[in-house]
Amino acid sequence: MASNRTELVPAPAFDPALRRRAWLITVLIVGFMVLNFADKAVLGLSAHAIMTELGISNSTYGAISSSFYLLFSASGLIVGFASTRISSRVLLCAMTALWAVAQLPVLLLAAVPTLIANRVLLGAAEGPAASMSMHALYKWFPPERRGLPSALQISGAALGTLISAPLLTGVIAAFGWRAAFAVLAVISAAWSIVWWKVGSDGPYADTGAPAGSAPSGDRTPYRRLLLNGTVLGSIASAFGAHWALTVSNAWLPVYLTGQLGMTPATTATTISLIAGVSLVLLLTVSPLVSALTARGFSSRWSTGAPQGVAVIIAGAAMLAFPFVEATGPRLVLIAVAFGCHAVALPLHYMTTAEVVPARRRGAVFGIVAATGTLPGLVAPLLSGQLIDAAATDRAGYATAFALSAVIMLVCGAFAVATIRPERDARRLSTRN
Repeated sequence: MASNRTELVPAPAFDPALRRRAWLITVLIVGFMVLNFADKAVLGLSAHAIMTELGISNSTYGAISSSFYLLFSASGLIVGFASTRISSRVLLCAMTALWAVAQLPVLLLAAVPTLIANRVLLGAAEGPAASMSMHALYKWFPPERRGLPSALQISGAALGTLISAPLLTGVIAAFGWRAAFAVLAVISAAWSIVWWKVGSDGPYADTGAPAGSAPSGDRTPYRRLLLNGTVLGSIASAFGAHWALTVSNAWLPVYLTGQLGMTPATTATTISLIAGVSLVLLLTVSPLVSALTARGFSSRWSTGAPQGVAVIIAGAAMLAFPFVEATGPRLVLIAVAFGCHAVALPLHYMTTAEVVPARRRGAVFGIVAATGTLPGLVAPLLSGQLIDAAATDRAGYATAFALSAVIMLVCGAFAVATIRPERDARRLSTRN
């Protein structure tokens, strides 16, 4: 009679050679995320010039911005499932090659249809970027060492904005907005080539899997993996964070220039400073989690509650800043509103990973990312329509920001209430 005993594959030793290789991969993936968010930011940084040259309304610009997310979530979902069969080396290389190709329509003809084509294709190619690069990164680190690499991966988002805002604004000022798209195409193609030569899958893809067979967690239906409180709460925190992120990418540069009277250079500096706030907060994630864990806090309080609280704080600042007239306090609130939510981005992957088997992680990450990034499809377009429908642009922005704040507050509170990794991991384990 066959034995039912589960034999686990021992985790490979994290020796110096493996550690060096893991950190090289981390550097490349941080660069990948920097480029990813530069691609997202370029439209907002070019918005004033594009709207003036092409004579388009706020609603039309909002539609162009939202079109980036038309296939974003669907591609994240599809590639998430494909990641169980296709290596991270192939996936990330193909994605960045497509990023380069996506810039071509705008370079050939600048018009609303080609801008939409650019954003739709780019969104389809970037939809899986955050989840699949995190999945690739997790293959190089054992679970207990993933905090800092996760924070660095997500910090690529803040670095992308911090670096790209002044650099792309300089390119736009010197050579026109089309040149910024061309620069990103060249850098994307270069990263793709480097990754193909250097990148590979790490040894921790299936750590803990039974030798010679699928792990027992592989038998858990996706419905049960996705509908536990931890995963639902993680999706909620991601949803709230991405609402702020997409509003920031699409409308913050236009708001700073049009409503606060900033010059393009001052706008770029302000956006870089906000990105710096995000970066500092992201770099505190790993030591914060480690300190809370060392003091005996459960994952609910060390990784679950902080992500929900970060979204709540950002939502409260979002609600307040349109009504503050003093320049200093208003800029502080703007920095909190558009910077603080970033804490949720690495943590929602960490809490999800705690309750999902390793071999299902890529697929579940894809589903979580696809759901959590849905605000991109709605927030820019809805904000543009609210601005156009209001008596004044100022009133329209206030309404759009207030709606964003309410959504973020609800999402953050839901995350705090529902994320309980230890409890949900036990429930999933005992029902296998």
